[in-house]
Amino acid sequence: MESVLEQLKSARAAWASLSQATTGVKNLALREMAEGLAAARAEILAANGRDLDEARQAGLTGALLSRLELTDKKIEGMVRGIRDVEALEDPIGRSLSTVTRPNGLQITKMSVPLGVLAVIYESRPNVTSDVAALAVKSGNSIILRGGKESLNSNRAIAGILRKALVKAGLPADCVQLIPTPDREAVQTLLTATDLLDLVIPRGGESLIRTIVENSRVPVIFQYKGVCHTFVDESADLKMALEVVVNAKTSNPAVCNALECLLIHRSAAARILPALAERLKEWGVEVRADGPARSWMPGAVEAKEGDFGREFLDLVLAVKVVDSLEEALAHIQKYGSRHSEAILTNDYANAQVFLKRVDAACVYVNASTRFTDGGEFGFGAEVGISTQKLHARGPMGLAELTTTKYLILGSGQVR
Repeated sequence: MESVLEQLKSARAAWASLSQATTGVKNLALREMAEGLAAARAEILAANGRDLDEARQAGLTGALLSRLELTDKKIEGMVRGIRDVEALEDPIGRSLSTVTRPNGLQITKMSVPLGVLAVIYESRPNVTSDVAALAVKSGNSIILRGGKESLNSNRAIAGILRKALVKAGLPADCVQLIPTPDREAVQTLLTATDLLDLVIPRGGESLIRTIVENSRVPVIFQYKGVCHTFVDESADLKMALEVVVNAKTSNPAVCNALECLLIHRSAAARILPALAERLKEWGVEVRADGPARSWMPGAVEAKEGDFGREFLDLVLAVKVVDSLEEALAHIQKYGSRHSEAILTNDYANAQVFLKRVDAACVYVNASTRFTDGGEFGFGAEVGISTQKLHARGPMGLAELTTTKYLILGSGQVR
């Protein structure tokens, strides 16, 4: 689409200014962005209300509506996220290493912006401000393509952010929203190899797979979040109840929520009955194997497809295992390399779990819900990567940079 190509060209032109902006100018832009959102709370909520009305008419329910809805609290979180990013150290222009070669050449490795990024996402309008803030602080222009269900909200938020950039003396086109839900717009992005440096998709597995399979621009992604918690035989009862319930219920519609509980057979009789009661209070549907069901009244029989499944709802798969090795094998087979946890008082088992589990984030005695840029101290995140090249885990400022080498010589020839 010609309009998308024009947006990309203007984003590239705007990046020439943004990439050279001082930390002071970028921080001023972030302050203006935060103040703009705070002042326009009513405008944002009104736009989001239109999105919610249209979504309900289209039949959206439950977790999908929850992701879409903005509240005063969520807008406060958006404002706080921008201010948190402002407070972070500027990642651009840092000298990462310097070496002087025997021939006198001085070689410095420096962090620099990636360039022009595109983030393609669904439902959550708060993503618009989160990723824009990170892009501005890291010196990258950004193209935002949200879902059709959040178009009014995204337009309102992006418009406020663009005005803030101009107030700070930066080009508005550093932040742009594709204003159409047309899928052809996405295809244009995915083939714009001369204008776009990186694509980051956020959303359901089908969206992400479509982008990965069709993009000619590099993509950083995670397909899904199938997160496990293994309750070891030495686990503390109170800790197990608190951590498991939090990981499953605090926000079941997100990728870092617990989807499968593994529990050592020696701990099952001690922990599962009490856990079943707590989960019942929260309305969680438990899908358990035979041994687990004997200790969890009301649980339904787990099918093979329930293991390795991202429910994104108040549904939890439960399986009893005979050893740490069996738990590790299950995670290796069914995990998505996102976030995995062990609850244990056995130091040796904790160390084995940390070393053996292949995931972006591996926890000991904590909820997987902490896999989040804000919780990691990044201010916000552009997404969570389960890949192993360039970025892995929550992607903050540092993950939106690349490097270049600066070589100072005095006439050396080879």
